[in-house]
Amino acid sequence: MKGSLHHLCCAVQRNCHISDARHGTDYGLCTYLLKMREYYRWENGLGYETLLTHESVGEWLTAREALWASLSDDEFVSLPLRDQLFDPFDVETLNNHLEPYGLVYSAGYGAKNKPLFFLGHLERREEPGGVSVWIAGRELARDLMAPAAMCQGERIYVRGDAFRRLLWERLESWRWQRPDNALGRAFAGYDFEHDLEASLDRMVEKELDAVLLHEQGEYLAGQALGETWNEMLIELGHSPAELMARAVRDHWADCQVTLPKLLEIEDEASVHFYIGGLGGMRKLIFPRLAAAYEAWHGTGEWAPLKRCIDEGREHWSNLAKRLLACYRARPEQVTGEIKSLVEANTL
Repeated sequence: MKGSLHHLCCAVQRNCHISDARHGTDYGLCTYLLKMREYYRWENGLGYETLLTHESVGEWLTAREALWASLSDDEFVSLPLRDQLFDPFDVETLNNHLEPYGLVYSAGYGAKNKPLFFLGHLERREEPGGVSVWIAGRELARDLMAPAAMCQGERIYVRGDAFRRLLWERLESWRWQRPDNALGRAFAGYDFEHDLEASLDRMVEKELDAVLLHEQGEYLAGQALGETWNEMLIELGHSPAELMARAVRDHWADCQVTLPKLLEIEDEASVHFYIGGLGGMRKLIFPRLAAAYEAWHGTGEWAPLKRCIDEGREHWSNLAKRLLACYRARPEQVTGEIKSLVEANTL
């Protein structure tokens, strides 16, 4: 069985390389280089405090880009396990075979319709409500992009190892200038300077709860929007409208579940971390949230933040449904209409 799992891992990683070959240039240069450095660290099993040299990373990067160039036109391969071949997107069937071996597999689509794959050790399963949560630990195969969690149908996949590396990336970026901002306030609750590994462990354990809350919100939004929403995202392709639609749904999920729960328990550290992680399109279309956060941080009063979240829940819910209605009514014009609609309805 050990040999069979090795072949499976190699096949999953090959599909990861094929996906990266097609989408590796989706990032801006600085983001791309940062992600590649950490991908190099993961692939070589290096600790976070290991100093990476330009020479070693540069040689690996050249080789990796050459590999991607050779794979960019390849199709995804079937996944072998115990003399059977599985479609790489047949997640449920494959996991039924892998669970006895303590492994978990996921395949789906992320931003810009990038296929995402990972194979890792299954730490535990939970069943909160009507959704099944699969929590993964050490990963055996992964893409350049490694989201901390994904909601797929009736399942939520939470990737503890990927989330730990995301925290490290954010910590490293913050350390360059150490600004007094929301992210710095979140990091201030941990002793990263003297006990990096243990501090990362504690922060992962705490903040994974908020990650799971977001995915629960995504699940509820998905139940309301249906499969047509995903069809719309595919139609939008690699466009600003796709990023806008994803940001609208993210805000709806968070205003429905994540933020109300954090405020209910008055979890200051997680509120700092949540705001500190907002960027790109999500930050652009919801400027009132950052303003409400600053009002709360300055006065200690939760009321402005609660009002903003209550308004956001209704606003983003209504807007998401309007985007979906546009797609259903005029699918051939949806890209321009969604962009205009979101731009006219920032909050």
